[in-house]
Amino acid sequence: MNDKTKYQIMKNREFLKGYHSGDVGAEQTDQEQGQPAIPSMKKRCRQTAIPLPVEFDRLGISNDIWDLIMRRESHRKYTQAPLSQHELSFLLWATQGIRKIVGRKEPVTFRSAPSAGSRHPLETYLFVNRVQGLRRGLYHYLPGEHALEVWDASQDYEAELTRALCGQHFAAAAPVLFVWSALPYRTEWRYGLKASKYILLDAGHMCENLYLACGSIGCGACAVGAYDQDILDELLGFAPGPSENPLYECVVYAAAVGKIEG
Repeated sequence: MNDKTKYQIMKNREFLKGYHSGDVGAEQTDQEQGQPAIPSMKKRCRQTAIPLPVEFDRLGISNDIWDLIMRRESHRKYTQAPLSQHELSFLLWATQGIRKIVGRKEPVTFRSAPSAGSRHPLETYLFVNRVQGLRRGLYHYLPGEHALEVWDASQDYEAELTRALCGQHFAAAAPVLFVWSALPYRTEWRYGLKASKYILLDAGHMCENLYLACGSIGCGACAVGAYDQDILDELLGFAPGPSENPLYECVVYAAAVGKIEG
């Protein structure tokens, strides 16, 4: 390990830590300076959106949390069976669904997965291969409407995704690939330099919810942290970084989902 790598590792270790004495109040955040926040949800930018079903009782969801935790593991082999829209809807609700909204002037959403300060910096995109009633393609989840926004349902992304996921074909060919992006400023506005740590913690909460929700309906998931940042960001149409733009967005995590083989 060379000196440059060792230095970067030391910097990364500092990133993991919480506040030190003297950190709080050392520099005002944009919130403390009275700067406006950006919305915690992206507005619909496509004309077509598909409302998702919410009759989750028909799924026979397991409520045995002990069993779900004991059986939780990553699954990389899936059958050719498609997910139903009810199943996909439940998984989206379990990871980013809105349970309640508080406030009118500056509404705060309380969702199925926790987020530091309820800032909810993450957005969910889906590369769909096999879901009943949906064409193959790219979709964006709209938590406020509990609907899917159709970004591109005209092509098969499997080859491009395999390349973007560093050769992990199982994920590219899965019935659904969840891809989570971050709009960092949503969290930076309140937490400044600590925002990046909190954003990644938020992503972990969300993915664990996905694992448990999948287990509760007989599906499997596998988190994916190895991907080519430039290729995957480009597939989603994100501008390359680094950027000071408050609306800057980049991929931070992904997970494959499907019916478990065997």
